[in-house]
Amino acid sequence: MREKPAIVQSDGTILLFVDSRLFNEARGKISAFSELIKAPDYVHTYRITPISLWNASAVGMKSEDVVKTLEEFSAHKVPSNILCEINEYMGRYGEVKMVKEEDEIFLELRDPAIGELILSDKKASSYIEEKISSRKFRVKKYARGHLKLFLVKMGYPVEDWAGYVKGTGFEFSIKDLKLRPYQVDAVEAFYAKGSEEGGSGIVVLPCGAGKTIVGIGVMEKLRSETLIIVTSTVAARQWRDELLRWTTVKPDQIGEYSGEKKEIKPITIATYNILIYRRADKFSHLGIFDAKNWGLIIYDEVHLLPAPVFRVTAEIQAKRRLGLSATLVREDGKEDEIFALIGPKKYDAPWKTFEEEGWIAEAVCFEVRVGMKNQRRMNYMRASRRRKFTIASTNPEKLKALRKILQFHRKDRVLIIGQFLSQLREISKLLNAPLITGATPNSEREKLYQEFREGKIKRLVVSKVANFAIDLPSANVAIEVSGTFGSRQEEAQRLGRILRPKKSGNAYFYSIVSRETIDEEYSSKRQIFLTEQGYKYKIINMEELNGKGAVSRVL
Repeated sequence: MREKPAIVQSDGTILLFVDSRLFNEARGKISAFSELIKAPDYVHTYRITPISLWNASAVGMKSEDVVKTLEEFSAHKVPSNILCEINEYMGRYGEVKMVKEEDEIFLELRDPAIGELILSDKKASSYIEEKISSRKFRVKKYARGHLKLFLVKMGYPVEDWAGYVKGTGFEFSIKDLKLRPYQVDAVEAFYAKGSEEGGSGIVVLPCGAGKTIVGIGVMEKLRSETLIIVTSTVAARQWRDELLRWTTVKPDQIGEYSGEKKEIKPITIATYNILIYRRADKFSHLGIFDAKNWGLIIYDEVHLLPAPVFRVTAEIQAKRRLGLSATLVREDGKEDEIFALIGPKKYDAPWKTFEEEGWIAEAVCFEVRVGMKNQRRMNYMRASRRRKFTIASTNPEKLKALRKILQFHRKDRVLIIGQFLSQLREISKLLNAPLITGATPNSEREKLYQEFREGKIKRLVVSKVANFAIDLPSANVAIEVSGTFGSRQEEAQRLGRILRPKKSGNAYFYSIVSRETIDEEYSSKRQIFLTEQGYKYKIINMEELNGKGAVSRVL
């Protein structure tokens, strides 16, 4: 067994070997300032990036802390260029600040060259009202977010100390609820005693750990009218239920702004879909951001933020902004835009930590590999890459594996999740189980979810509409029959459907994939985020499910 587990490479990647006794300790420390790229069985690959370093800086980590960690766990000397890059990028955090003087916003620069960079760009220079000196510019008020976004893309994160409007006051209090210690820590990290150091940023918590409660805790601190943006109408109504359950807020003080209702109240819950709805090539509902003097805007599942909401967020930087998410992974690479416009990561902790402390269920993950019939494999080999994905994802052999798994979980509450509607309809018919898709009316969805919670339904087939913000605490098994290419955040969200703490027993997550196909390749990519959190997938071949008693032996 090797002593030190890490090898730091000159391109910023870190190889972390699993067979070291220091692996778990090293993973916990290294993941605080780097991103996991891939995680096969024996060696995990991390990469140090500007955003990962700036997020570390935002929570108080210093460059010397990062260097010390690398030197502590590295089996070889850390390349000098990496030490220089760590010092350079982390040194940039704080070089540019936005401050407020009376009613004006100013950009303060430690290095005059940054000012020349701004002035040399036609668009960026249009955000400047006046050059006070080589180190100080007066910024146009609407351009606060636009300038932050420009600078982060140029490699200079802005520390925004320009403060926030208080917003219209709204008094309420929390009742019958004691926040968990980590929820208190998350609230305090965002609020920062009401100072300019807080007020914008992201809280990252596992699914089932109570992100909604953190949002409510922040709302109680600020006591102002609040706009909450969520992924769906069902999610909006869950937020409403939690507010009514745990606070003194009255039903007529909460408005729903969705495809079904258009209410604006002191607390208004809107959906992303309604905000990006277009009519005559215009976004009809983005005016909701100005409909009231909001003191707080909450972005639930902030990693899903659509482009039009990015744009409007750039112009409302005077509002306090709280992002909530289980993972900041975006497949489009726009983490830097979230960093600039919503704020840095304020609170995060490994999922396994919450599991060990009993705040989320202990989850056991499996990848079940199945073969393909000869004719289907021939069709697969001739197909384009995109078509190969469909052929492998909808492989009928997956249904055989599904039935075997369900035989073992006869008494459990099972979610069967997939990407392809034809496949899900076939499963629904085969199992005589209800199916929820995007076409299912919200009233019907809520009815089926409630029957599942009550145990009237034990199997529920769901499309990707159930990936986010669905509260099904009784679910203890999730079976993924198909996914969205290599989406890491989707895999995390799907596991999250079963992570509510259980009275007894584990939660089980299965991903059924077609062996030696693109399906297997994408499955490995989807698993990367969960692997970083400490989860391991046990590989099961279909043959192991077929033997008498084999399922129970494998599990």
